[in-house]
Amino acid sequence: MAYLTSESIGVGALLDAVQSPSRGGVACFLGTVRDHLGGRKVLRLEYSAYVPMAEAELARIVAEAESRWDVAVAVQHRIGRLEIGDAAVAVAVASAHRDEAFVACRYVIEEAKRRAPIWKREVYADGTVEWVGGAVDELVENGTAVRTLPKA
Repeated sequence: MAYLTSESIGVGALLDAVQSPSRGGVACFLGTVRDHLGGRKVLRLEYSAYVPMAEAELARIVAEAESRWDVAVAVQHRIGRLEIGDAAVAVAVASAHRDEAFVACRYVIEEAKRRAPIWKREVYADGTVEWVGGAVDELVENGTAVRTLPKA
């Protein structure tokens, strides 16, 4: 299963990928597109990524979680245009017990947000756009730096 997809995320497929008779604790995180940010109305999001690097980084994060805890991990992140309510990212983690599943699930989503070269372009109702997130120092639109981000 690829980590990045332009299609809707199938949470059921992620659960199927991690569940087994020996894993009784399953934790999931589902991030969906909300209609606001900082008091501003959001119309939609557009995700882009440096696909080869993002796939490799997400694979590293999954491997780290699976080596640190006795868990199975599945994760997918959307790219492309997303509407309000669409699932943008999903993580499923299964373990013999709930504690490891919860901890590993939190680890995977936090590391993915921090390290994967995936960028979110928010489109607001007032006609403005803003690039948010991703593992870069600066985001550029039309050849001009539009936002400087803190280094991870």
